[in-house]
Amino acid sequence: MRDMSDDLLSRITVEEGKRSGKPCIRGMRITVADVLGWLAAGESAESIVSYHPELEVEDIRASLVYAARQADHPAVAAAA
Repeated sequence: MRDMSDDLLSRITVEEGKRSGKPCIRGMRITVADVLGWLAAGESAESIVSYHPELEVEDIRASLVYAARQADHPAVAAAA
């Protein structure tokens, strides 16, 4: 069964030759990293969409889901 996160992740595309193969939003040239950078700089989802009307609030959420999944990797024990 697909959950909402899977639906959001379908908005993230990777195309060879576009933005060096970085994950982008729905085939556009706006990368997940672009969106995360704007959020980290304090922009709200609504303000990002107002500056980039080709984006939707769900694209912002998809970027966050993508980043969360990338960060959720197995822990590696530190050497003693």
